[in-house]
Amino acid sequence: MATLPSSGPFAPQYVHGVYIPCGLLIVGCAIVKSEWLPYAFAVAALLGGWKVYSNQPRKILKPDQFQQFELKEKTILSHNTAIYRFKLPRPTDILGLPIGQHISIAATLPGQPKEVVRSYTPISSDLTPGYFDLLIKSYPTGNISKHVASLMVGQTMKVRGPKGAMVYKPNMVRHFGMIAGGTGITPMLQIIRAIVRGRPLGDKTEVDLLFANVNPEDILLKEDLDELVKGDSGFRVHYVLNNPPEGWKGGVGFVTADMIKDKLPALAKDVKVLICGPPPMISAMKKATESLGFQKAKPVSKLEDQVFCF
Repeated sequence: MATLPSSGPFAPQYVHGVYIPCGLLIVGCAIVKSEWLPYAFAVAALLGGWKVYSNQPRKILKPDQFQQFELKEKTILSHNTAIYRFKLPRPTDILGLPIGQHISIAATLPGQPKEVVRSYTPISSDLTPGYFDLLIKSYPTGNISKHVASLMVGQTMKVRGPKGAMVYKPNMVRHFGMIAGGTGITPMLQIIRAIVRGRPLGDKTEVDLLFANVNPEDILLKEDLDELVKGDSGFRVHYVLNNPPEGWKGGVGFVTADMIKDKLPALAKDVKVLICGPPPMISAMKKATESLGFQKAKPVSKLEDQVFCF
């Protein structure tokens, strides 16, 4: 049985909300009083135009203003990690978040004199209207992460954005070397998915990702990453574990300069290294990349930097 597409001129909202009502109005006038047909066509055109306009995607984010978004769904991945789906005002709304940028979430917490603000990168994109997804790992000392973990479906979270100096554009470099630790995978995944989606339009960017975790069960979104590797010859992922299981074939221990040299692209003008993870890891990776000849990472990264830290 054929189904209607979810977008475009034949999407259900247009068929049921525009074409059918307007058609019924015109046919009804033709049957009851044909001299009213010009008015029926005019009313149908006005109503149809308004409906089409109101169904256009709206960018919801405001860079200078926090807004409340309702928690729609929570998907538990492990004892301390979950995907939180927040609802946008309308089903056709999008966040309006450029690839590579992130959002700020804020909360007033007990015992904290000021509102606490933290940055997160959604694992969803503007291609999925009506909601956005955050992958968050709750740490014992993480104020915001613990607060989000305590949210019940129907409660709200304050969000502002877009933020960040990274804005990905197709073929901005020949090759990305990515180093991620834990939930630091989220901005990498956002960019990787954009590159893979852009292949039919000519995006030839190569990507090698070093993804470091403590235990095998800590590897977030591994199935998603492995699926992307399977379907795209220009993307490779190299897993590193502190506590590898027996028979493990990936990297072991902390990410080192030798691992970077072995798995990531060699130093070149058209190569950029992206880093995201816990602060100690970022600090170590800055030193490791510098030791391999890459430009020294700045305290606050800019888009043109060869080593960019989220």
